[in-house]
Amino acid sequence: MDLAPTKSKSSSIIDCDFHQTLKSFEDLKPYLPRVWWPRLCAPEATLPITIFKPIPLSRRDASPGKGLPPGSDPQYAIEDALNRYNISKAVLTGSLLTVSAHNNPDYAAAIASAFNDYTLDHWIPTDDRFLASILVATQDPVLAAREIDRLGSHPKVVQVLLPVGSREPFGQRRFYPIYEAAVRNNLVVAIHGGGEGDGINPPISAVGQPTTNFERHNILAIHHMSQLNSIVCEGVFETFPTLKVIFIEGGLAWVPHLMWRMDKNFRGMRNEVPWLKKKPSEYIIEHCRFTTQPIEEPENHELIQMLSMMRAEKTVLFATDYPHWDNDSPTFVLNKLPGELRRRIAYENAAELYELNHSHLEKEGVSR
Repeated sequence: MDLAPTKSKSSSIIDCDFHQTLKSFEDLKPYLPRVWWPRLCAPEATLPITIFKPIPLSRRDASPGKGLPPGSDPQYAIEDALNRYNISKAVLTGSLLTVSAHNNPDYAAAIASAFNDYTLDHWIPTDDRFLASILVATQDPVLAAREIDRLGSHPKVVQVLLPVGSREPFGQRRFYPIYEAAVRNNLVVAIHGGGEGDGINPPISAVGQPTTNFERHNILAIHHMSQLNSIVCEGVFETFPTLKVIFIEGGLAWVPHLMWRMDKNFRGMRNEVPWLKKKPSEYIIEHCRFTTQPIEEPENHELIQMLSMMRAEKTVLFATDYPHWDNDSPTFVLNKLPGELRRRIAYENAAELYELNHSHLEKEGVSR
């Protein structure tokens, strides 16, 4: 493979992490039982956030104006991101990613359900390039499964969205109703950063709470690592052999290290996991996908080497993380990659994962 980066534009791009948000929590009232309405008036609608973050989550220049939050107006987002970068599809991942950290499982499930309906009513009809996720609260997997079954047949829904922060690792059997419902509805399971150290969830790090957001941000990937480790070791992919899991906004450089370590330990301790029929790395390459943002930024030849180590031509998907402060534009990330790898990461891997029509994507990419 030619390792020289290319400057030409891909004909199609699928953005696998595009954050839509509410103009205010009042937007949820039409979709939420009245018993929960008073909570919407509280700061952040009582969704927990425990650490001061001096940098605003979203870019101010992504605001549609009139005091509205960035990412709250679909028409503005269409012009500011989809049209600007020739994005053929954008998978909406929302903004309520601390919902699984709330102490009340019924309220958390109701908020997630209301946000899903809001998205399907106010975002999906505005542009055929938008695709939807079903946000679920993981405190009660049975309620989560009901939500998946309620919306799973919608033609624009492509995945189930779990925040990465949780009280227990996602490989444990109490989460099986979520995977059963995802498989039943032919949906990908996406695990997105959010809720780490908040509310009912364990501390951000394995040694307690950090002092600064800088310290927190440096180690966020440990949560993605922990969930991946659990899902593989507990045999989730043996129980659900068609399941695909995408890890969003967790970085990439840790993936080769974890695969190597898991394979090494599997040789010595495989009697503890007799249900595993293959090496852990084989399950990861076959069933797991990872998004580029926030991609690590070593020297370019080291970046290409890292991507090769994790079979990026199959496992890596492009994401902007629009409109967050550290979001990546396609011109920044994709121009670093050689042509074939660039095409795979830009759209082919995601098109295969979400079972989208390639020729349709090509046509859209050229016409828009």
